[in-house]
Amino acid sequence: MSATTTEAPLLEVKDLVVEYPGKGLRGTPFRALKGVSLDIRPGECVGLVGESGSGKTTLGRAVLGLAPVTEGSIVYDGRDISHLGRAERRALATEIQVVFQDPYSSLNPSMTIEQILAEPLGIQGVPAAEARKRVRDLLDQVGLPSDARSRLPREFSGGQRQRIAIARALALSPRLIVCDEPVSALDLSTQARVLDLFIEIQEQTGVAYLFVTHDLAVVRHISHRVAVMYHGEIVEDGDGDQVTSAPEHPYTQRLFMAAPVPDPDRQEERRAERRALIAAESSAR
Repeated sequence: MSATTTEAPLLEVKDLVVEYPGKGLRGTPFRALKGVSLDIRPGECVGLVGESGSGKTTLGRAVLGLAPVTEGSIVYDGRDISHLGRAERRALATEIQVVFQDPYSSLNPSMTIEQILAEPLGIQGVPAAEARKRVRDLLDQVGLPSDARSRLPREFSGGQRQRIAIARALALSPRLIVCDEPVSALDLSTQARVLDLFIEIQEQTGVAYLFVTHDLAVVRHISHRVAVMYHGEIVEDGDGDQVTSAPEHPYTQRLFMAAPVPDPDRQEERRAERRALIAAESSAR
């Protein structure tokens, strides 16, 4: 995907540092993010890709107020939200929402789908009749039948549960959704359908995404721009098509070569390219 918007950023992360205390009295603090900067414009999807431990999930959690900001700032729509209190953060939920990785654990198993989708509306004081109509509209928006509202999460497949989680994130009509590995727990065919749903919703509503994933193929499918994280830093960022098809940084190149490809001949070719790259890097060291 390619971006066309020239609007001012909706979200600006500037020189962000997230540091966790070390273990024990003399433990060395762990710096999960090391001066990260990133921006997202209205209606844009920025993919944040990297291996486990790269810091990508920490960045998403910091935007949501779930990870401590040690240095730097997170500015949303011109307002610094780096150190909001609990009440201010709750009020911001109408603007910023999240879709988590696991559709099995992110939904309350004892609540019906209608109760799950109506809950954030009730917290914001939406009248019951209006909330019921909104629930029907949300189910239609994510491609689920209206009678789904009376059923429990266990009655749905993984892909359907993730659709319900997306509907919940959309309930308050946010301007930004942090998507934390939202398709990694799904099989490949279901992944494709859910990714298409994300794209369709963005085209309909203009919502912006911070799309966190370890999968370069996923960000290639959905992102306007891509930022690549390695050891708490962004090592490459740019147009999604360029970064995912002709990456410049050696780490991104390794991710690219490790991505599964359907053509066995091309797969072997990429393995050979990867071996040559690793050998060249070893010689350089």
